[in-house]
Amino acid sequence: MRKKLLICGATGFIGRNLAEHFAQAEGFEVYGTYFKSPPLENNKIKMIYADLTNRNDVERAIEGMDVLIQAAATTSGAKDIVSKPYYHVTDNAVMNSLIFRAAFERKVPRVIFFSCTVMYQSGEVAMRECDFDANAEMYPNYFGVGWTKVYIEKMCEFYSRIGPTQYTAIRHSNIYGPWDKYDLEKSHVFGATMTKVLTAKDGRIVVWGTGEEERDLLYVSDLVHFVELAIERQKTKFGLYNVGLGRAISVAELVKKIVVISGKCIAIEYDLSKPSLKTGLFLDTAKAADELGWAPKVGLDEGIRKTMDWYNTHILSTRRLLN
Repeated sequence: MRKKLLICGATGFIGRNLAEHFAQAEGFEVYGTYFKSPPLENNKIKMIYADLTNRNDVERAIEGMDVLIQAAATTSGAKDIVSKPYYHVTDNAVMNSLIFRAAFERKVPRVIFFSCTVMYQSGEVAMRECDFDANAEMYPNYFGVGWTKVYIEKMCEFYSRIGPTQYTAIRHSNIYGPWDKYDLEKSHVFGATMTKVLTAKDGRIVVWGTGEEERDLLYVSDLVHFVELAIERQKTKFGLYNVGLGRAISVAELVKKIVVISGKCIAIEYDLSKPSLKTGLFLDTAKAADELGWAPKVGLDEGIRKTMDWYNTHILSTRRLLN
């Protein structure tokens, strides 16, 4: 019998990639929630309208589910992290509290939660899950979102201890690929750079900040593959895993790489008046490899090409048709 799998936030970047993948996989009946964005148009995905900060909507959405993947979150780019950090605290804490309580009360067998890596301090060596130091100061702009993520991870562990539900918390690095945000107001560094390069008209692009910060970038299909393995292979009631490429690249080098792969002749300028999150880290993913047999398959150059092809097909071609 097929398992009923619910993806909260199925219209978002990670949620949509998960929904489309599991809709093609055997053994699952796929459901997805939507709220402010229109529902996915896929007859293999049953869409549920739900405000995940509303208890009644949450309880209605997860009723009877076997697997719950919590990919819903209030997200934005560097601009909001600097100017409106509270965006990442309030709604995320509320929705996850309601979702995990409902999963506990309804004895949902399996829950997957997407955390992140902003709680880690910057460093020059790969970070392991146990390297998080709760007594060390977080980067100031990440203080709110970082501690919110830690709190939600601990909520997963709490419910795994008092009920039958098995939890996975994923500290993933910077994810990129199809269906990411590519508008300059809300996108992260990869999506913003891709948009700037592929839409450049005057032979130049402007990068926010100095470009010194470093990122561990993982193509979205590798994250989806991790989720699949976690569902199949995790033995513990609560699992906390790093999921990333395992090496860092500076924003300046990333921009150069995207420009080169695009084949365009573009000058790169840096606007030092714009927000710049001067942090750098990359992940040690040995635990995911040892316990689940996971390793990334898509290198950065290949991932950039795949994303560029998708962008040209789904975004630039649509713009041309509209114009």
